[in-house]
Amino acid sequence: MNKVLLVEDDVQIQELVQFSLEKEGFVVLIASDGEQGLDLAKREKPDLIILDLTLPIIDGYDVCKILRAQKETAGIPIIILSARTDVADKVIGLELGADDYLTKPFSPRELSARIKARLREGQRKNELSNGPLRWGSLEIVQESYIATIAAKPLNLTVKEFELLVLFVANPYQVFSREYLIQKVWGYLSSTDSRTLDVHISHLRNKLKALGPVLDSVRGVGYLFARRE
Repeated sequence: MNKVLLVEDDVQIQELVQFSLEKEGFVVLIASDGEQGLDLAKREKPDLIILDLTLPIIDGYDVCKILRAQKETAGIPIIILSARTDVADKVIGLELGADDYLTKPFSPRELSARIKARLREGQRKNELSNGPLRWGSLEIVQESYIATIAAKPLNLTVKEFELLVLFVANPYQVFSREYLIQKVWGYLSSTDSRTLDVHISHLRNKLKALGPVLDSVRGVGYLFARRE
């Protein structure tokens, strides 16, 4: 049973979120201010945190920053739930380390769907981190950012490495340029398609020993597959 921590000072929203998530089978912990939220997060180690930005004692931005800086809470997914709708607020929250941003008023069903998506993503990351990723003679050790082909290092940049991990973990799946930019460079990134294409070109060149495995899908994006 997944444990969710809600850091929110509005009692009505507390009750709404708790009621809707408990119906879905979640255990819901509630903190009414930033200080209590940090304490519960560190002590209870929830599977996910829902965080308001306008909080007493310590505001949501600082809470997010502290959660990401502490070893015990650094990997917990965070969904910001806020009445602030400006793009600047979203950018700040996501740059501080939040995984998602949902504005009030909100649909409990949408919140639940986003929670489940984040938990699935976290589970996939845990499964992938249990051992190296392999594709033929290619081996990727994610924890140390090392990729080799036939034991020879590929000397990838960080972004090339992150693109390669995404492709190898999801072979035969077509990724749009927009999705790749979002996943590798971050939400609301100003990175353009040209930058992505340059990284893909460099990555292709470094993967030549594997054959033509990284294909362009016209008008869509890119696909990692073994060409027959």
